[in-house]
Amino acid sequence: MRVAAVDCGTNSVRMLVRDLPGEELHREMRVVRLGEGVDRTGSLAPQAISRTRAALVDYSAVCRSLGVERIRMVATSATRDASNRADFVAMVVETLGVEPEVISGDEEAALSFRGATTGLDPADGPFLVMDIGGGSTEFVLGTTEVEAARSVDVGCVRLTERHLVTDPPTADEVAAATKDVDEALRLALEVVPAARARTAVGLAGSVTTVAALALELPSYQPEVIHLSRVPRAKVHEITADLLAMTRAERSRLPVMHPGRVDVIGGGALILDRAMELLGLAEVVVSESDILDGIALSVGSLGVS
Repeated sequence: MRVAAVDCGTNSVRMLVRDLPGEELHREMRVVRLGEGVDRTGSLAPQAISRTRAALVDYSAVCRSLGVERIRMVATSATRDASNRADFVAMVVETLGVEPEVISGDEEAALSFRGATTGLDPADGPFLVMDIGGGSTEFVLGTTEVEAARSVDVGCVRLTERHLVTDPPTADEVAAATKDVDEALRLALEVVPAARARTAVGLAGSVTTVAALALELPSYQPEVIHLSRVPRAKVHEITADLLAMTRAERSRLPVMHPGRVDVIGGGALILDRAMELLGLAEVVVSESDILDGIALSVGSLGVS
C-alpha cells in the first residue's frame, strides 16, 4: 500500500510518501510558520493559513503523481491552541481531500516515539525521546512501547516569540527563556522518569541542525546526521554561539535552513537545558520522527 503522511506543526509542514511495507519514495519540508503569533493572539493568522495552503496544494499534486492510496495528516501544537482551527480544517479538506487530525500532546508523543525508535536496538532502551517542535516539546520514555509521556508548551517558535526578540537576544531575554524552559522540564519530569533511560534520542529540525553544526558539515546531510551522537558539552557550546549570533550571521551557516534562522537559538536552548537538567552525557540524533510514525500508523487506522 502506498501512503502519504503529512505533519503540520507550528513551524513547518512536511510530507512523506512511502510503500507499506517497502521503501521511502518522497520526503519534503516547507517552513510555513503556521503558528506565527498564536501564542499571543490565540488564533491562526490568515497569511499563515495561506502559506500552509500553498504547500498542501503542491503536496496534493505529488500524491496524485505517485499514486498514493491513503493519506493521514496530523496537526499539532499551533492548531491545538487556535480558536479558529475550524477554518484551518476546512482549508485542508478542500485542498488535500482529507480532514486533519488535531491530535493531543500525548498522541503526538506516541507517534514521535514510534518513528524515532523504529530501527533502534531495543537492547539500548529504555529510550528517552525528545521531540523539539515549534510550539511544544514532547518527552517520551519507553523501549518498544510508550511507558510515560508529557508534552510541554515550549518550542523554538513559541520561545522565540515570547522571549528572544532582540537581534541577537539580550542576556535578560536568554535568562527569561531559560527560566521558561526549566519550568517546563520540571513539569515533564513529574510524569516521565527520565533517569531510567539508557539512551536519549533527539528529534526534529532544531536537534538535527545542532548536530550538523557539531559535525561541521559543509551542507545539510541527513544521511550523516542520522544516528550521530553529540556530547552535552558540544550542545552547550553551539547553543551559546547561536544565541550570541545575529540572524544574518546564522543565515550564513552552511547547514542552516532559511526558515530556521530566527528560531534555532530557542530550539537549541531547549535541547541544551534538557541535557543539563536530565544529566544526559550525549544525545543520539534521529532523522526519523513523528512523520515516520504517522506513515507507519496509516495502514492500521484504515484512513483514506
